[in-house]
Amino acid sequence: MGGAADALEQALQTHFGWSSFRPGQREVIDALLAGRDCLAVLPTGAGKSLCYQLPALVRGGLVLVISPLVALMEDQVQHLQRRGIAAACLHRGLDPARRRDLLARVRSNRLRLLYLAPERLQVEATRQLLEELQDDGRLVGVAIDEAHCISAWGHDFRPDYRRLGQLRRLCPGVPVVALSATAAPRVRADLIRLLELRRPLIQVRSARRDNLAYAMRRRPEDPLPEVLAALEQARGAVLIYARTRRSVEAWARRLTEAGVEAIAYHAGMDPESRALALTHFQEHPSPVLVATVAFGMGVDRPDVGLVLHLDLPSSPEGYLQESGRAGRDGLPAQCLVLFRPGDRTSLARAIRASVREAGDDPDEQRRAELAQQQLRRMEAVAEGPGCREQALLLAVGELVSPCGRCDRCLGRPALVDWSEPAAELLALLEQRSGLDLRRLGEALARAEGDEEGAEQDRWRWLARRLVQEDLLSESDDGSQRLWLKPAGRRFLQQPWSLKLAA
Repeated sequence: MGGAADALEQALQTHFGWSSFRPGQREVIDALLAGRDCLAVLPTGAGKSLCYQLPALVRGGLVLVISPLVALMEDQVQHLQRRGIAAACLHRGLDPARRRDLLARVRSNRLRLLYLAPERLQVEATRQLLEELQDDGRLVGVAIDEAHCISAWGHDFRPDYRRLGQLRRLCPGVPVVALSATAAPRVRADLIRLLELRRPLIQVRSARRDNLAYAMRRRPEDPLPEVLAALEQARGAVLIYARTRRSVEAWARRLTEAGVEAIAYHAGMDPESRALALTHFQEHPSPVLVATVAFGMGVDRPDVGLVLHLDLPSSPEGYLQESGRAGRDGLPAQCLVLFRPGDRTSLARAIRASVREAGDDPDEQRRAELAQQQLRRMEAVAEGPGCREQALLLAVGELVSPCGRCDRCLGRPALVDWSEPAAELLALLEQRSGLDLRRLGEALARAEGDEEGAEQDRWRWLARRLVQEDLLSESDDGSQRLWLKPAGRRFLQQPWSLKLAA
């Protein structure tokens, strides 16, 4: 074992310039080199990629890497090539000549890492190549990056990832490692089952990041002054996330007009513009990049001092991944969410629309139900009075003490007694079972002689908080229909003081 250990440490120093392994890495690397499957849940910035890159160098064979985004694959390949490591990615954007050259390098054992999108495994030529490599003993490992995408329980479910269980049948003798920054216990169980991992080493490290400070607050009508104030205090690079491509472009334009050199990035841009934006983000000393949330996976920029979301994130797991792109250098960094109560409604509507487009597909139906549940959990984090980091980590199955750094820990919100309005709302639902959120707000506002949107929004907000307090249940189909739960009936019979953060 001593010789293997020496070879690993030498390769670590020679190729990556590290003097020691980060927590969790060495155990996964040793297991892969011993031919054992692994499930590695390591926080953003913990060096997950090294867990499969180093075995490829030490074993002298090829490691296949399944990755969800072409931009992510190309970024990682460029970094490896700059370190003198033979890596490439195979995707449909390659012209025939480049594809032939790449395959020739694979077959002549001149490549150590080959990156593929999951869709490529449905191509017969790719499957034949994998069988050929396995038969020759040149395929020494398979790595599945962003593995949470496999699970319908995960925060970024993709149907093509679910088909990756076929890798076990295509490559039965090759060790498989699944990697993710976050995966709740039920997601981990789903990954082991769907990937058919055999007695895997399960390596889970805490997702707590002691250098990140979380803050979440209501987005004002015009958030520009608040965004500019956050930028003024930020160090290094800044990532600003907006939900839609149109919003990304609008915010990049507004910030530029306000004197901030802001660059837009989203999937609808042409490849050359995206490449220029990525280069700008990587090479500018203090870039401000406005993007949709897909940007940032695997992008190696350690000095991101601020990650700012302009909308409510869609899930706690997703937000941990996105905010985790801040402070990878270990220095203090800020994570700010500006949200409005209406964000939850618009996201729920989008989820419901995607289900309608999918028709009767049961997988899509289940995915939508889980997405609605995750969305409610994220809203509970944003609206709740407790520690932000504690609530986020609890949502992925990790129990920690309050962080002492977030906005809630530094200044507890004032609690307001909502017992009387809550009783009024619950009484209406007792009379009219199964009322949807929109109609509930309208009915209560009319009862008070107020037809304006402000009062309706107040009642809808309270209804969502009562769901979080377990007094109401909400449908998972996106219709936002509400019902009384047993605790809600008990409250009507014998009310108690219900204090909520306003």
